[in-house]
Amino acid sequence: MATTKPQNLDWINSLRLIALFAVIVLHTAAIPLEQYGKIPLHNWLTADFYNALVRFAVPVFVMITGALLLHREYELGDFLKKRLGRVIPPFLFWSLVYVAYSWYNGDLIFKDDTWTSVKQVLHQLKYGSSYHLWYVYMLIGLYFFIPVISKFVRNATKRETEYFLVMWLVVMLVAQPYLTRFDPQVDLHYFADYGGYLVLGHYLTFHIDYSKYLVLRMFFLFLFVLIIIMVGTYLLYKNNTNQTLLYEPVNPAIVLLSASIFLMARFSKLHMPSFLIKARDFACRYNFGIYLSHALFLYLLDDFGISYKLCTPIISIPVTAVICFILSLLLVWILDKIPVAGKWIAG
Repeated sequence: MATTKPQNLDWINSLRLIALFAVIVLHTAAIPLEQYGKIPLHNWLTADFYNALVRFAVPVFVMITGALLLHREYELGDFLKKRLGRVIPPFLFWSLVYVAYSWYNGDLIFKDDTWTSVKQVLHQLKYGSSYHLWYVYMLIGLYFFIPVISKFVRNATKRETEYFLVMWLVVMLVAQPYLTRFDPQVDLHYFADYGGYLVLGHYLTFHIDYSKYLVLRMFFLFLFVLIIIMVGTYLLYKNNTNQTLLYEPVNPAIVLLSASIFLMARFSKLHMPSFLIKARDFACRYNFGIYLSHALFLYLLDDFGISYKLCTPIISIPVTAVICFILSLLLVWILDKIPVAGKWIAG
């Protein structure tokens, strides 16, 4: 198997930054989405549009990880030490930051008893001290899985990899609420969850070649799935049933959305000015830190009246996301300058 394709990091860096900004847009638009029936319908539909548009974000992050890591051979201890060493220290630092913010905001009340307070903090660390940190728990689990699945992927034929992906999609389909009656007694759930995105990212990188109309077809597939997710979610909210069904990350619609933008990014031939390339690569250096810190800035910006309520949501949602992105980047860049400790907390 050739191992040269992922070494061109330009498209991967661009896609990683797109996915990161998509996460911030998603979290900005999530609040009005929860206000169905309480805000004007056109504002809610705008939030629905932005939510559907960027739901590829976390799956694409995982697919990038698969594209970069599954084709390599690892010594188990070195791999876990390197990967977990990069993730856990900044994750713990920012988890404690969100614990402190919850205390400052009055959402977390510490008792006079020290041990009780310690247990409260440990509880927060166990279950996540902010809504977006679930991704890190999932990522750590994937890192434990990668040395195993990479052995399979590196030695599998294209057909065997496709078999894995087909089984993953079948399990995903029968797990959908309206199809559970087709869920067999045979336990197929070993092919489940985010591990499939790792393999999909590798497959689309190593086994899909450029063709003349591929990017155009992926563009129309993206639009088609986007419309299905938007309209379907509106109907689900209207009927008050399984409202976020089509937003679930491990969902056939999100798989198609994510695969289409992954291939568009890989095969689109965009020529950016050198200053934009430098800005992109600079931001990519702090990708993880921006992810960890952005929720804090969304909280703080909301306190200053900068949120989807700033003006019409079609403008205020991306504007809020841009401001949040810039402030997060600035903060982690400053933290990175701290001697010795900087690299451990900036992410």
